[in-house]
Amino acid sequence: MDGTGRDAPDSGDAGGPSAAPTIYDVARAAGVSIASVSRVLNGQRNPRQETRDRVLAAVAELGFAPDGAARALSARFKEVVGVIVRRPWRVDPDEDLFSAEAESLQYPDLINRGIEAAAQRRGFDLLIRSVGIAEHDVGGRTLSLARKSDGLILHDRVLEPGEMDRLSRQLPIVTLAGYATPTTANVHGDNRAGMQALARHLLRDHGYPTLAYLGGYADSPDSIERRDVLVAEAAATGATLEYGPEWQGYYFASGGAKVINRLLAAGRELPRAIACANDQTALGVMSALREHGISVPGQVAVTGFDDIPLARHLRTTLTTVRQPIREMGRTAFDVLYSMIRGERPPERDIVLATELIRRESCGCPAGTGYDGEVWL
Repeated sequence: MDGTGRDAPDSGDAGGPSAAPTIYDVARAAGVSIASVSRVLNGQRNPRQETRDRVLAAVAELGFAPDGAARALSARFKEVVGVIVRRPWRVDPDEDLFSAEAESLQYPDLINRGIEAAAQRRGFDLLIRSVGIAEHDVGGRTLSLARKSDGLILHDRVLEPGEMDRLSRQLPIVTLAGYATPTTANVHGDNRAGMQALARHLLRDHGYPTLAYLGGYADSPDSIERRDVLVAEAAATGATLEYGPEWQGYYFASGGAKVINRLLAAGRELPRAIACANDQTALGVMSALREHGISVPGQVAVTGFDDIPLARHLRTTLTTVRQPIREMGRTAFDVLYSMIRGERPPERDIVLATELIRRESCGCPAGTGYDGEVWL
């Protein structure tokens, strides 16, 4: 047993060169999970023919003689990972332009594809569930999904800290855009470096004297960190920065459009540049500005964060901060998989590099940014 109370993985060479191969050695050689090896050896749940062939080939090559451990492992793992996405349940009905956007989770969908690709390599399946923005009740659907899974990957802030602590002591949890804890791991892009590069580009390269930060969910760790960096950079250059409740969105285009429409209806003068918490918010802002006859970037510059594929195909291409979105998903699964096996992750807080992408919406000339597919 290791410190978690789980059976510690056998390294396969504890007994020296003559040590008998273990089920862990078979799993490594076949490139599948331990549970898959166990199911093949015990004839359970009709594993895929490709999986069966790889396992049997590894068994023959290593000379593995199965014992009771295989049966124990098949009962121990479900070979399922739960993924929970946070989203608004409804978009304002008066915003017809974005009425279908609630079904278009571009950023989390890309992360989930990365999770899926990594899971398939290990023979795991995904169970994906959505929860509302303000839904933090572990006693509901989150707990139900946990009971069906070997571990959970949580987008953004799905659980309150106390609930996270209690549930993470029952099964492994990896968060995306959260906070690492002694019992969980967190995978995220480098918000600080990315927003710092973007802020300095707006404030120093373009010299914009007034800015606003249009945030995501009010309690989102990503949104909060990006805002705090922008606050510090604006203070350092003496620029005026607007942010707060009247600039509060919710990571969707409809949220960005709603903020702009409300401010303009109240007769407010907009700042020279608007830095949005993510690309989807920026799309709504740009659409609303055009509806009001305000040019981007001529009158108001707009930027995003993420670099979703649509950002490079707009009529005015979007300046943004590129995150390795799918790699975040793959990394989250790999870390969770190691935790499921009872291993301690080498790091609790995994930060992936970001990159400033300069395009037209900030005021740069067309063709400034690189639009290639570099993040697959």
